[in-house]
Amino acid sequence: MTLTELKYIVAVARAKHFGHAAEACFVAQPTLSVAIKKLEDELGVVLFERGGAEISVTPLGAQIVAQAERVLEQTAAIKELAKQNKDPLAGPLRLGVIYTIGPYLLPPLVKRMIETTPQMPLVLQENFTVKLLEMLRQGELDAAIMALPLPEHGMSVQPLYDEPFVVAMPKNHPWASRSAIPAEHLKTETMLLLGNGHCFRDQVLEVCPEMARFSSPGNGMQRTFEGSSLETIRHMVASGIGLTVLPRASVPDMEGRDGMLAFRYFESPEPNRRVVIVWRKSFTRKAAIDAIVAAVADCQLPGVHMLNGHAE
Repeated sequence: MTLTELKYIVAVARAKHFGHAAEACFVAQPTLSVAIKKLEDELGVVLFERGGAEISVTPLGAQIVAQAERVLEQTAAIKELAKQNKDPLAGPLRLGVIYTIGPYLLPPLVKRMIETTPQMPLVLQENFTVKLLEMLRQGELDAAIMALPLPEHGMSVQPLYDEPFVVAMPKNHPWASRSAIPAEHLKTETMLLLGNGHCFRDQVLEVCPEMARFSSPGNGMQRTFEGSSLETIRHMVASGIGLTVLPRASVPDMEGRDGMLAFRYFESPEPNRRVVIVWRKSFTRKAAIDAIVAAVADCQLPGVHMLNGHAE
C-alpha cells in the first residue's frame, strides 16, 4: 500500500469517474486503474462498483476512503512539521479564492504581499467554493478566501471583512434618481444573476428575500438572465437587458463616472456577505495565515468593513 494509491482512491471517490480522477492526479487512466486494482487485490476487497456512467463506492470502500483521507492529511501535516524549524513565511503559499472575490482582492493583496513577505510567493487558484474546500481537504491548497455561509467543512475559519451589496443599473434607468433601493422592489425588474455553482448567486438569493421568493418561475419576477461572471453581467446591464446585484468591492466608483452604469446602495437593512479565510486545522504555518490576514487588512477595498476577528 502506498500514499499514491491512497491518493488515487480518494480522487476516484470524489470524481466518481476513473478518467476524471486520473486527470485530477495528472496521470494516465490505465496507470490509475492498475494501481487501484493492485490495492484492492492487496486488501482483498472491492472498493468501487464498476459499470455504468458513474462509479460508485462500496460501503466498505467508503470507510477505507475516509481513512485514506485522514492518512493523506496527516502525511501533509508531517511534511509541515518538518518545516517548523524553518521560517514559516519562507516558500510558496497555495491560496484559493472564489471567482467573485479574486478579481477585486487579488491585485492589491498580491502587491501588499510582495511588499511585506516577498519570500512567500502566492500560488493562486480561482474556483467555486465547493471545489476549493475539496482541494483544501486533499492538501492541494494551504488556505482559501471565500464567503459565508459555507457547507460543513471542519476547518479553521477567520473573518476578514464584511462587504455590502449594491444594485447596478443602466445609467438612464428611472431608479438612478433614487438614493437607495428597497430589496423588495427588485421583483418588478428583469434581473441578471450568476449561473448555478457560483456561491454569490446563492448569497444574493439568501440575503435578498424578495429575489429568493420571486426568482422561481411563476412567482412574479419579470425575467431572470444568467451570466458566467460578474464582469459579463456588468456589460449586459450596461446594454440595457436588466439590473443586477454586485459586491461592493467590484464597484470602485459608486458615482458611475464611466457613463454606462449607475450604482445604488440598498435601503437598510443592507444585505452583505462576510468574507473569510479557511485553512486545515492541521496546517502548521499559522504565521503564513496571519501574514495573509494582515495583508488583506491593508488592502483598501472600496466600501468594505475590515474585521479583526479570531480563528474559529
